[in-house]
Amino acid sequence: MSFLDKIYNPSKKVISQLQRQVDEINELEKVISKLTDAELKAKTVDFRKKIEERGAENEEQVIGETTAEAFAVLREAMKRVWGERHFDVQLIGGLVLHQGKIAEMKTGEGKTIVATLPLYLNALAGRGAHLVTVNDYLSKHQGEGMGEVFAFLGLTTGIIQSNQETYRFAKKQDYKHYSECEGLNLEPCSRKEAYACDITYGTNNEFGFDYLRDNMAPDIMSCAQRELHFAIVDEVDSILIDEARTPLIISAPAEESASLYQQFASLVPRLKETEDYIIDEKERTVTLTDKGIAEMEKMLHIKNIYEAGGITLVHHLEQALKAWALFKKDKDYVVREGEILIVDEFTGRLMVGRRYSEGLHQAIEAKENVEVKSESQTLATISFQNLFRIYHKLSGMTGTAATEAEEFYKIYKLDVVEIPTNKNVVRKDSPDRIYKSEDAKIDAIVAEVKERSAMGQPILIGTVSVQKNELISSKLKKAGVKHEVLNAKHHDREAKIIVRAGQKGAVTVATNMAGRGTDIKLGEGVREVGGLHVLGTERHEARRIDNQLRGRAGRQGDPGSSQFFVSMDDDLMRIFGGEKLKSLMNSLGLPDDVPVENKMISRSIESAQRRVEGFNFDSRKHLVEYDDVMNKHREVIYRKRRKILDTYASDRTSTMLKEEILEIINSEIERIFAQYFEEKESIGNELKAIFGDVKLPDLEADKIKEFAKNLYDEREKSYGLEVMRDIERVISLRTIDMLWIEHLTTMDELRTGIGLRGYGQRDPLVEYKHDAYQFFDGLLSNIDGSIAKTIYKVEVSKAQENPAPKPMSFQGPDESSIGSFEAEETSEARAKILEAERQDNVVAQKMMADQASCSSSVASVMGKSKSVFDRMKENSTNGPASQVRTGAKVGRNDLCPCGSGKKYKKCCGK
Repeated sequence: MSFLDKIYNPSKKVISQLQRQVDEINELEKVISKLTDAELKAKTVDFRKKIEERGAENEEQVIGETTAEAFAVLREAMKRVWGERHFDVQLIGGLVLHQGKIAEMKTGEGKTIVATLPLYLNALAGRGAHLVTVNDYLSKHQGEGMGEVFAFLGLTTGIIQSNQETYRFAKKQDYKHYSECEGLNLEPCSRKEAYACDITYGTNNEFGFDYLRDNMAPDIMSCAQRELHFAIVDEVDSILIDEARTPLIISAPAEESASLYQQFASLVPRLKETEDYIIDEKERTVTLTDKGIAEMEKMLHIKNIYEAGGITLVHHLEQALKAWALFKKDKDYVVREGEILIVDEFTGRLMVGRRYSEGLHQAIEAKENVEVKSESQTLATISFQNLFRIYHKLSGMTGTAATEAEEFYKIYKLDVVEIPTNKNVVRKDSPDRIYKSEDAKIDAIVAEVKERSAMGQPILIGTVSVQKNELISSKLKKAGVKHEVLNAKHHDREAKIIVRAGQKGAVTVATNMAGRGTDIKLGEGVREVGGLHVLGTERHEARRIDNQLRGRAGRQGDPGSSQFFVSMDDDLMRIFGGEKLKSLMNSLGLPDDVPVENKMISRSIESAQRRVEGFNFDSRKHLVEYDDVMNKHREVIYRKRRKILDTYASDRTSTMLKEEILEIINSEIERIFAQYFEEKESIGNELKAIFGDVKLPDLEADKIKEFAKNLYDEREKSYGLEVMRDIERVISLRTIDMLWIEHLTTMDELRTGIGLRGYGQRDPLVEYKHDAYQFFDGLLSNIDGSIAKTIYKVEVSKAQENPAPKPMSFQGPDESSIGSFEAEETSEARAKILEAERQDNVVAQKMMADQASCSSSVASVMGKSKSVFDRMKENSTNGPASQVRTGAKVGRNDLCPCGSGKKYKKCCGK
């Protein structure tokens, strides 16, 4: 602790203030403990009644007044259900979470049961409380275990899983302890039912994708989530820091040929590093030299790659080179069953369903000679920063947050409070052992493991990648050391492997995942041999990842030890000045197998980590600055969309949309007359674009407005009120969706090239905000214009049959294949979406109730204004037969060959 920390520690001040509430809870325990089970459960009803009686405007005040008693009630329920009583420091942790802050609690301090306190309290208002976890196992395991406590007090618990698996707690089986839960008390339910529960457990990805899917839904019944009221983010540093550089994206397949990816994947390996391309490992970039470009042009048999194929060839070349030079198998990704699965650089877990964007994933697929899947078009996207800032109140907990306190506050306005441990930490943290070479370091690690293992001491070996993980494993095998391996390839056995890691003589080789959320409990006789020993095989670029690994040992006052082994060949050392230190060691004549414990080198390592942390912070800050611009657009569009859904859900005959559409039409009429003043022919042509080929009255604005109103009323009378309301809803939603998707593409292209304006001494972010405003203003105008030019052209005709109406259903893109960026949907998921859209057909839903069934030609009238679901249908696997192409392929970003002057994708390529 620094001198300044000793003078003033903000965490100590917060804790001392909370101690008064802890004392109050402890006093109430004497009374609460005497209540019967029924009386304890009745407390929940009393709390809710009090909140309801005081009204929504006083909700926060009432919850504040209820805090101490509610915590005492939950503590008593935990004692009766699982035999565990919250320690005072756990009460403090719960109070910190309730205040909307981050509680930093060391490993083994019981964060799982700490979270139940504020979850119970904040769920009393009936607006929902979410517990966000890092993986499906934790959300299911914790949801079932803690769901029993909540059920004891009369609250419901839902659990959100990937692959559309969803459960709610229903008591059927008795367990001795919540750590033994195996899913026997969970029953399947719908997504909507899980979110309707008082408390919902799920992963950050699932909460995010459900939010995006809800804002693509055709009607209110298809929306799963309620308002985002209160959330506790478990392992908050992993979710809000590590994963925040990667936005969530739902997308649909676009037509792209795999042949170019495969062609460049075969050519790029022929290029030579330093001669043809240069790698910058610090910035993680690769750049072609002039010689490299000339070499590639020679291989492609073209004179100028920048002219021959436009941007298409250059794009494929850059992605293929990046895939070849920067992205390594079993480090950045693994190949499993013919698929490229990304490995999270911080946790070592597989990011199932996530895909690199902008063609990089396809380039890696081509490099590894697996099926190259088609590129995608973005349908919806949001960053984790903006997703979690939607919640009315956000809090988090982790064992390591202090080193990122600045970022938590600047991005999320979250303060970090360090909670003291229940028992003093007695773990012995030894100084780093620094070796000159990688081989010498690994030999020393194997020798250390053999020695400690022979004594019966359990050892957890931490590695930074799957590749290093398997290398250490192979060396241990050769040395005859029996061990378990935990990495992204064995993630399904994670909890079982970690549970056994504390047994006598156990050796576990793990990536950074290291069983987050699962305690390593010491086996019989382990305390006598020194407890768990954590051995780090190299320093991670972030200090808190190292701290997380150390924290696996020494839980709840257990004995333990930790030590890191470092070599000058490690990535961190090599990239950040390790060569100089290696030269110094050589000049001193130190043998390879003699370790050094040097303060200067230790400071150098910490300095390198600080620089990388700063770089990553800047990267995430840069992302959120740009996404904040898009977020304002997203809020407006989603609010506009939700208003339509809510209005239709509350009153199917509401004329709200009709009045808005008539206002839009009137505005369009005024614009036409103002723009084409006294140009009657132009005015007439513009009006025909709205009304179609009908006889118009005199070309005067007021008369045309009156004509528009009368024509609208006639159509309403002809089709009936409910059918006309359906037409309005479908056209409005489809228009918004279609133009919003195009806007996302436009904004993505703008952001890709905006950095070049820095060369003109202009701030790219300022330029981006300026252009984004112009584009968004144009988007809103286009939405109004498209609605005006569509609404009068919808025709309703009778269908051949009168099928029985089917209940509405909706399923969003299959999140098991949603990517990083992209979400490519399975045929089954697309089929369900298309079926939902078919059932949502205006006429099929309404005219059935009106003596004859009909079918709407909304989609044909709208022409290119196809819904998200129509687009998915067109891109499904059952597409048209392939055709023989003659001549060169036209790239999506190339000029259209029709001569319009537009890009192909904006013209004939739509």
